[in-house]
Amino acid sequence: MKRTCVPGRASAQAQRPSGDGARFSAHAPRPFPCVRLRGVSGRRRKREGAGRRAPGGCGRRGPRGLRPPCRGWCSSAGAGPSPATTWFSRGSSSCWCECCGTICNPGPRKSMSKLLYVRLALFLPEMVWASLGAAWIADGVQCDRTVGSGIIATVVVSWLIIASTVLTILIVFDPLGGRAAPGTPLGPQPLDSHESSQLLSGLRTAATGVWETRVRLLCCCVGRDDHTRVAFSSTAELFSTYFSDTDLVPSDIAAGLALLHQQQDHAQSSPEPTEVVTHSPGPFQEADLDAELGNCQHYMQFAAAAYGWPLYIYRNPFTGLCRVGGDCCRRRTTDYDLVGGDQLNCHFSSILQTTGLQHRDFIHVSFHDKVYELPFLVALDHRKESVVVAVRGTMSLQDILTDLSAESEPLNLECEVQDCWAHKGISQAARYVYRRLVNDGILSQAFSIAPEYRLVVVGHSLGAGAAALLALMLKSLYPQVRCYAFSPPRGLLSKSLYEYSKTFIVSLVLGKDVIPRLSVTNLEDLKRRILRVIAHCNKPKYKILLRGCWYELFGGSPEDLPTELDGGDLTQPLLGEHSLLAHGSPAYSFSSESPLESPTRYPPLYPPGRIIHLEEEGASGRCSCYPAARYTVRWSHESEFSKILIGPKMLTDHMPDILMRVLDHVVSDRAACVSCPARGGSSVDLA
Repeated sequence: MKRTCVPGRASAQAQRPSGDGARFSAHAPRPFPCVRLRGVSGRRRKREGAGRRAPGGCGRRGPRGLRPPCRGWCSSAGAGPSPATTWFSRGSSSCWCECCGTICNPGPRKSMSKLLYVRLALFLPEMVWASLGAAWIADGVQCDRTVGSGIIATVVVSWLIIASTVLTILIVFDPLGGRAAPGTPLGPQPLDSHESSQLLSGLRTAATGVWETRVRLLCCCVGRDDHTRVAFSSTAELFSTYFSDTDLVPSDIAAGLALLHQQQDHAQSSPEPTEVVTHSPGPFQEADLDAELGNCQHYMQFAAAAYGWPLYIYRNPFTGLCRVGGDCCRRRTTDYDLVGGDQLNCHFSSILQTTGLQHRDFIHVSFHDKVYELPFLVALDHRKESVVVAVRGTMSLQDILTDLSAESEPLNLECEVQDCWAHKGISQAARYVYRRLVNDGILSQAFSIAPEYRLVVVGHSLGAGAAALLALMLKSLYPQVRCYAFSPPRGLLSKSLYEYSKTFIVSLVLGKDVIPRLSVTNLEDLKRRILRVIAHCNKPKYKILLRGCWYELFGGSPEDLPTELDGGDLTQPLLGEHSLLAHGSPAYSFSSESPLESPTRYPPLYPPGRIIHLEEEGASGRCSCYPAARYTVRWSHESEFSKILIGPKMLTDHMPDILMRVLDHVVSDRAACVSCPARGGSSVDLA
């Protein structure tokens, strides 16, 4: 007895798609029920059924001469799997292969390269498939609306996958990945021969070129002036210097950060005593701390106002747009020089709302934003009797390029301090603001109105670093200048300038904020710790990442993961650690006790001034269900910020709105405290 399909009936086997498509199961509902016919051979059924389409469906086979209501194939580009389906199937194979082995044991993943080449070979057919689907959509869809919408969504998702793949290849692909500097099997050794030195120099130059191409691609919308080209080169040099001696992928770094966080929390919770040198402040220092906290709370409003309307609306999501929206299209006039970029009125309205000042209290507002040129404002603060200069922090690609120009350059100051070095990008930005304030007569105009006022320079993040350098530059012209730097970057000043700035600069740091701990030296130390912790962990990467995600979201007890071998400190790297090194780095050290020595162009730099640290007590809360946070306020030494701490709040503690909220609660609680404990700091609750 043989079976064939008649109109309204079809076999499940005739409907079985080929390739990677899904198959009908024995218990799945069949689109057309089958009947049994006698005397019909399989060859005849195949011949008669060829080219037929069913009358009631899209693309289903039926009697000869009947056509479906839609033209073409009802898939993204014809019968067979779509690019999204192929991507999922091949991606599943790649993910399974990538989960095998450990980070330092790539043996079980040796077939990964072959899978990648297979995936690359399928890339061109997928583009053709998606192109046919796009052409079919453009020709018009006459199928059912639900089916047509699904097909259109499939085509759009396919093109998004293709575009993201192309962009990822352009950015991530390293043409120098197969090359390595010569070295011995036991580890990288100094290059003595002239040929080896030339090879290493050529590889570094090529790596810098690759990184510069990536930076230009990512910042394609930024201008092409001289400052931008210099920033591109500086950023590429920084990245090539940092990543040239390691063989790590982003998932390796994520796994290393997860392990470091658990290792760090485990060390903090261990009962072993640690030797800490503390100095109990006297009543004068406590009073000074309270006074400076009050000043920080007041001037933080100006530092936040320099961000303009985006931060104001972010802080007031329900009412902010209504408050500033009415002034965006209204033109204001004033006797003072108000200059800036687009949407100045929106910015100015948010500045008035944030500071509480009047329109006539502002001398100058500029939102001109380019590489090495930061927005700033100048206002008269009658409450504190000061002329306030507020510099904006990072808020654009141009600002990011300024941040990443991390070389050190000499700073010419009219003082007796020796070895004056500073962050290149921030120093250039401070010079720009200095020229505008002094050469354009903005400060002269302000002090002609209020000659008895003193000068105060403030800023947050990048603006804090620029404000600190600006205060150093203005010290000779205005000896009474003060600076309040909120969450400044660590890699800012040389050691001598750091000591000199303590007399007139105060920095404020919240919790585990990563920016006040961020410098090239600390990044090198973080890289060494990541290499060491993943080299000593024998768990698969996917388990590390899953455990790390759970730990970051919900907490728990950190696992006691091995990070050191028994028997003392290691002066030589492990074999697994060598597998993560691409070639020798003159700056790399395997000592586990001291930070790495930076290259000559990246000497150790320090944060500005005296540091007030708002430190959270206990474990950092991860969800709103955790109890209220408690903060300890105390003066801190710069050495406490010499290592990057990993935690769920290392980025959020840098946000200006969170810093303002915590600062307001801390100041109000200290003011309400009648008898604060006489110790290095005071604890306050934050609901």
